[in-house]
Amino acid sequence: MAGTSKLQIDPTTGLPDIHDFAEFGAALRNISKDDESHRFSDGMGELSTAIERVGKALSSQKRGSTVGPLLIDLLTSLRKHRQFVVGLSVTWRGLYEYASYLAALNNFRVLIGQWLVDRNISGDNEVVIEDFELIGWRTLGEGLMMIDMHEQALTQFNETSATVELDESRLARAKNWWGQLRGKDNPETRI
Repeated sequence: MAGTSKLQIDPTTGLPDIHDFAEFGAALRNISKDDESHRFSDGMGELSTAIERVGKALSSQKRGSTVGPLLIDLLTSLRKHRQFVVGLSVTWRGLYEYASYLAALNNFRVLIGQWLVDRNISGDNEVVIEDFELIGWRTLGEGLMMIDMHEQALTQFNETSATVELDESRLARAKNWWGQLRGKDNPETRI
């Protein structure tokens, strides 16, 4: 789909320039246009905040009693956000990225559940920070891709709508002109 991304691009890599989950949430709010996009962005912002909390706890090597409740909070955020995503309008559900994002959310939920069960069985912190961050960024990246494609689709639709309206006005003027040439609109030329 033609269009340009509204994300800040790093000139050396050509990739979006986002360094942490907080910047990710801010980027989401900046690219959304309509109400549903804003709510989607807010939900992803909440999700990124929950991911950031778990990531900080894991990177400081906190164990069980700290990480477990944070994982449960993240799981709750994932369920809430997934419920919102399932209720999105047809303009979202028609996107190829929609199914990918739902799959990413579901996979992340399953992994968190697995980590919680493993932690309870072994009594240890089974979540590896690198694995967690990789899955978190991948999930949020799928959502970001979906928002970006939705915004591009809206822009393309609006441009196409403007062209169609222009074409319809041209058609009306052409019909009017043709009618005048044939004398149908001029009562004096009628026999």
